[in-house]
Amino acid sequence: MTDNRFKDFGSGSDGDKTPVSFKLYGEDFTCVSQLQGKVLLDLVADSSGDDATKNAQVIDTFFNAVLLDESFTRFSALLKDKEKIVTVETLANITGWLIEEYTSRPTSGPEVS
Repeated sequence: MTDNRFKDFGSGSDGDKTPVSFKLYGEDFTCVSQLQGKVLLDLVADSSGDDATKNAQVIDTFFNAVLLDESFTRFSALLKDKEKIVTVETLANITGWLIEEYTSRPTSGPEVS
């Protein structure tokens, strides 16, 4: 008898390929359809402390990872706009919704034989 300690994880993902998008101040922002698991793990690890500066950097890193390049450029500009204020609460709501989208989407279950 041979112990076989091997598992093939295939391509690593068979999740939903539908892009994720949201609207803020009348602008549509498009995100990647799937997110690297490490991005979410890093988000949790890096935001668990009391360092406000580090937590702010984590949010910037998160949006850079999820938003398509063109959307990230416009989103970053919006966050610096002196007329169109995006509150911390709004940023938290967007972040929470995106995390939910990336972690709660149903994946196909095992086939019934």
